[in-house]
Amino acid sequence: MKNILIFKALLIIVLVQAQTHRFIYQLQYKMDSTEAHHEKQNMILDITPKEVKFYGQDLAITDSLNKKFGMNSSYTDMSGQVVKRKINSFDNENYLNIKQGYYSFKTTDKINWAISDDTKKVENYTLQKATTRFGGRSWTAWFCKDIPFNEGPFKFRGLPGLVFELSDTKNNFIYTLVKSQKLPEVYSTESFVEANFGNKAVPINEKQKRKLAMEFYNDPFAFERNNFSKTNNDLKININGKEIHNVDELNTQIKNMQEVIRKYNNPVQADKAMHYPVY
Repeated sequence: MKNILIFKALLIIVLVQAQTHRFIYQLQYKMDSTEAHHEKQNMILDITPKEVKFYGQDLAITDSLNKKFGMNSSYTDMSGQVVKRKINSFDNENYLNIKQGYYSFKTTDKINWAISDDTKKVENYTLQKATTRFGGRSWTAWFCKDIPFNEGPFKFRGLPGLVFELSDTKNNFIYTLVKSQKLPEVYSTESFVEANFGNKAVPINEKQKRKLAMEFYNDPFAFERNNFSKTNNDLKININGKEIHNVDELNTQIKNMQEVIRKYNNPVQADKAMHYPVY
């Protein structure tokens, strides 16, 4: 664990009115399962008297800067792990960006743990081992009974203590608890979880989500394509730093983007990965 975790009163304090207990995890993940290196980002687990939320720290930072300086910036979390749920529940509301839109859909994600007698020391905390099979992957968690929250990163909850460390057997996803905070009131996420900086989440179901993802794959630059018309053949648009002059050049960019989408198709719930065709 990189930083010394300072919990102090968290050892004896339970949730009370208008407080947020915040735990920050470093997430290391592979966007492409065949690559050797990991991407890294910090994720926030907020536990309030009524709800639990998990989201990228950069979302909160962007929101804070907007409010402080009167800006109108936006940020897209690429982790695919923005969720919220009621306290003590396995029913999750999932949030994600698809096709220039922001959506939410509900899932029930019951996790059955096998708790081991194995323990280890991290800093001054005794952690206990637990394993599970979830989302098409096998996972190992190390949790602390002394921290009175049965929560953990993403959807990994239900253990008799807070999850400090979590990883799948292939180390595609590694979560490490690095910091804790106690906020004096319930922290509002209305502008960046329930909405994405002005775009309120549109409720859909999982079938609709997959349909939208496939539509984006089939034509990821549909908006740009619409800018080309028979009466506007000299239009120039920019895609990823490359100037596009005609539909043929746009189609080449579509093929390139489809290759990228297929390559970076390694969601934390592997059993829900999209199966994209090669055209």
